[in-house]
Amino acid sequence: MATTDGAPDGRAHRFAATTETVSAGSYALLGFLTILNVLNFVDRQLLASFANFVKPDLNLTDTEFGLLTGLVFIVFYAVMGLFMGALADVLHRPRLIAAGLAVWSALTAASGAARGFVSLAIPRMFIGIGESVLTPTSMSLLADRFPQARMGFAAGFYYMGVPIGVGASLLVAGYLGPAIGWRNSFYLLGAIGLVLALIMVFVPESRRHHVTAAVGRPNLRVIAGTLAKALRDSPALTLTIAGGVTTHFILGAAAFEQLWFVQERSFDRAVIAQQTGYIAVAAGVLGTLAGGLGSDWLLARTGIGRAMFLAVLMALLLPINVAYRLVDPDSAFFWIGVWAAYFQLGAFYGPTFSTVQDLVPPQIRATIVAFYILLLNVVGLGVGITGGGMMIDALRGAGSTQPYTVTLVAFTLISAFAIPLFYLAARRYAADRARLFAAMA
Repeated sequence: MATTDGAPDGRAHRFAATTETVSAGSYALLGFLTILNVLNFVDRQLLASFANFVKPDLNLTDTEFGLLTGLVFIVFYAVMGLFMGALADVLHRPRLIAAGLAVWSALTAASGAARGFVSLAIPRMFIGIGESVLTPTSMSLLADRFPQARMGFAAGFYYMGVPIGVGASLLVAGYLGPAIGWRNSFYLLGAIGLVLALIMVFVPESRRHHVTAAVGRPNLRVIAGTLAKALRDSPALTLTIAGGVTTHFILGAAAFEQLWFVQERSFDRAVIAQQTGYIAVAAGVLGTLAGGLGSDWLLARTGIGRAMFLAVLMALLLPINVAYRLVDPDSAFFWIGVWAAYFQLGAFYGPTFSTVQDLVPPQIRATIVAFYILLLNVVGLGVGITGGGMMIDALRGAGSTQPYTVTLVAFTLISAFAIPLFYLAARRYAADRARLFAAMA
């Protein structure tokens, strides 16, 4: 089915180029799930976006605020996401999403009533649990509604929710914060989520592809065993996951980017938040569309895995991503670099999330997404945020005048190791997917 280095032959190419049509209902479901993902990231980023409102109002220390925006949320979100992904492989998926959405929306509203660290930390933890339902379950639904050749587009479109949500959260803070206050903004967004949860209850379940009466829906023990076997048997899967985690090192360190803009590039904190908010939406959306459609095109034309699209894109943008950290912020090249960073972020999601689903049996699609998210957050973002903070403190203690710049450049270079990982994953993709199909047959 493939050459020794993973290059596809004709038969491996044909399974990537299916002409199965997509119904209007499937596109409608994709659109609605994308709206939910926008709300997901608006609510997730809301506390960070309202930092200048919430932190002084609740008299939080920097350590407390860092815990609320990082560890308190990430650990519960990532760990519970693995459990929720397994549930999505055995339960009614639209109703599971509706329940998670209702939980996180109610707790977003409850966060608006917080009076201190503890009363904000408790809903923040459970918001992470509620939000952990959405993506594994949504990706499982989409994989049953879109053919394999269109999953890069579907995943990329769904993940437009990331840049739109992040940018919209900054814009909510910039415009609604002064108008109605941070507490009322939390109440409003919580109410919107509860209305959408009610709508989601009435969305019908999709037929699970390749899950026959003889196989049925597996129990949690079988799911865990199937996941372990998939990771062991597919180098393309493990390499794609490793590349995604490595990419997230710089995304974690970028938590300090707003501080870098203000303290080392002399921007006004409100102005730069607004500017980067608009850029996040525009460049991020273009990136998600480019990543989804471009990787689908590459797979259909060549049979080479979608991860190759990311390998090439990251290699081309690496010089820009390093250089713009070092140039004068008044130069046009600086803003080209900001755009490039958000474009690359958007392009990441479609190729990788569709690839990890392509390389596992259909009955554990939600579980593999949840497992991938667990590693991206706990390992990728965890190392990036914690290591970045430690490096900044060490550089500052050593007398560095630009600790943020040095740290962001260093983590950009470390994340560049994702390029060979994605390249090797793409070369192995056809052989590993053919092996999966043979085993399923």
